[in-house]
Amino acid sequence: MKYLHLIWAALFRSKTRTFLTLLSVVTAFLLFGMLDSVRVAFNSSANVSGYNRLIVTSKLSITSSLPYRLNSQIESVPGVKKASYATWFGGIYQDPKNFFPNFAVGPGYIELYPEYVISPEQLKAFYATQDGAIVGEALAKQHGWKLGDTIPLQATIFPTKGSNNWNFKLVGIFHMNDNKRKGEEKQLMFNWKYFDEANDYIKGQVHWYVVDVANASQSNQVAQAIDKLSDNSDHETKTQTEQAFNQAFFKQIGDIGLIVTSIMAAVFFTLLLLTGNTMAQAVRERIPELAVLKTIGFSNRSVLWLVLVEAIALVALGGLIGLAIAAAMMPAISSASRGLIQLPHMPAATWGLGIGLMILFGVVVGLLPALRAMRLNIVDALAGR
Repeated sequence: MKYLHLIWAALFRSKTRTFLTLLSVVTAFLLFGMLDSVRVAFNSSANVSGYNRLIVTSKLSITSSLPYRLNSQIESVPGVKKASYATWFGGIYQDPKNFFPNFAVGPGYIELYPEYVISPEQLKAFYATQDGAIVGEALAKQHGWKLGDTIPLQATIFPTKGSNNWNFKLVGIFHMNDNKRKGEEKQLMFNWKYFDEANDYIKGQVHWYVVDVANASQSNQVAQAIDKLSDNSDHETKTQTEQAFNQAFFKQIGDIGLIVTSIMAAVFFTLLLLTGNTMAQAVRERIPELAVLKTIGFSNRSVLWLVLVEAIALVALGGLIGLAIAAAMMPAISSASRGLIQLPHMPAATWGLGIGLMILFGVVVGLLPALRAMRLNIVDALAGR
């Protein structure tokens, strides 16, 4: 690039304008990097290979229930070490603003999550207390709960004896050693048997099963075998990873991919207008200079490429800075998502798409000004016409 110095000088001819335009490009690609990474995360959880803890839900919807009797059938599948089950409760503590995940769990459910650290005595008390409940340490601190307290929840789905009032006795508090997963401490679990007997709505039904696979390399085969148990029945299942299961809750609000795409389309449309105006103005101001370049021997094609590469360089410089910042922020975003987004770094697919968009936008915003520069008549340009 023997003309790189010319391109660089033209790019920073008006430093303030270039800086503000670069700031806009950086912001646009920063948003793109984070949002597209989220899109990739939400679309990359279908393959269960390599996971030794799987979730079985209804094939129709995560809100559809499954028969309790499936548990013994799932445990009989070759490769399954242990299985348990849970039912979403969705109760409210005092005020809807205090909402936290709460659900009824079957025997052995908590043991399937060894990262949930709880004393054996408290776990034993949980199973021995009909209306007992276990909460995470962060949730207990947030509401000032201590062992022995009664926690009242207002049912939003499942009444008991014609009332929405449920009361649970706090018998256990667990904590997470991994600071990145402290968000998982904000949940409450209680005994499924108590829920099944006390609720007025459903009997012998659960919302999901947690399956511990003996060999993670065989998880695909195990998942297929589990789903085959209910083929052609009224309760067909879908076995997936925990990440996919957690994301399914968020997908209830809409198509995440479509939402992300719509936001980015609006951002990039605005970016095209802004950078297009910047390049058009820059070329207008440099018409005499471009005419001089042609006078000293630059061909029409050379002038066209000078302007076009300048536009691409403007977008690429800002875009690369934006993507680099997004990549640096991804670990923090993954940590703050409570395990929903498991991306320790920005995916290669996002980098590739981002670089492709930089080149495309550079060509789009630079093509018309470049064609104008190529078609300049030397005499008219120098005469100011």
